[in-house]
Amino acid sequence: MATILDFEIGPVGFGLMGLTRPIDPISQEQAFSAMDAALKYGSNYWNGGEFYGSPERNTLHLLNEYFTEKPENASRVLLVIKGGRTPGTLDFDGSEKGVMRSVNECLRVLDGKKTLDIFECARVDPSTPIEETIGVLAKCVREGKIKGIGLSEVKAETIRRAAKVHPIAQVEVELSLWTTDILRNGVAQTCAELGIPILAYAPLSRGGLTKEVSEKSESELPPHLKIFPRFQGETLETNKRLTKEVDKMAARKGCTTPQIAISWIRSLSGRNGLGVIIPLPGAEKEEWIRDNTTRVELTPEDLKELDDIVSKVPITGMRYGGVIEKLNEG
Repeated sequence: MATILDFEIGPVGFGLMGLTRPIDPISQEQAFSAMDAALKYGSNYWNGGEFYGSPERNTLHLLNEYFTEKPENASRVLLVIKGGRTPGTLDFDGSEKGVMRSVNECLRVLDGKKTLDIFECARVDPSTPIEETIGVLAKCVREGKIKGIGLSEVKAETIRRAAKVHPIAQVEVELSLWTTDILRNGVAQTCAELGIPILAYAPLSRGGLTKEVSEKSESELPPHLKIFPRFQGETLETNKRLTKEVDKMAARKGCTTPQIAISWIRSLSGRNGLGVIIPLPGAEKEEWIRDNTTRVELTPEDLKELDDIVSKVPITGMRYGGVIEKLNEG
């Protein structure tokens, strides 16, 4: 098992975003059931956000409720929270004022029910040097407000600059069979060189590598997916081709496509000089969590086949589009 901040984490993380989504929300009972299942299947590396939901009900409120009811589970979880976004906007504020507002708000809502183990600004503020942002968070570590500092959606150069100010506990970036950018742009190599674990979010490409997308038309997709360029019109149909190639391997191996996709990410750790890479799927049902945490043995031939699929079947469309796309790889 990998260790972060002297805490042993399971091989698959647990993303909390869907548990407090404002559109088509799930019940507290279902959310608690999913959180219990995550621990049952060894996913004790939890990731949420100050803006995952509304200011009145987001990840932090859910965590407060959960650990109030089940305080014995608090010490079993390594918690990562993304913040730094100016409330009511899509802007990110990496200044001392902006960072401290976010950290203090997270602590206020958690209300001591769970430690804020790792805090990271969800995007780099282009108007604030990363050294300044990390310096503020380093002060938070010294004061005991947080235990460690993470980075999110950053390029290799930013990782190096940040690491010179304070040790970085993790780097959170998108990685899936649909999105392999970090394996080519220096991010994965830099993290390996500096000994920084990678938390790979959207390992199923927001559902693109599941039947919830591959077997549906655009009109049948949930509203929160339709805003992403990769899930629109002909772009969606083009991107389904890669998933269908992976479906064929899953059928041969008697497993599911999500199991192949997540096992592929797990196989990257230590491969070709890479460091620790932890996939971060989100899930709202126990059966999905069980599926996500079940490792499939991928042979060297399987890995080569997947590499060939990725290189020969193109994925088109921006990951986010709009304002957020411009803040990626900050």
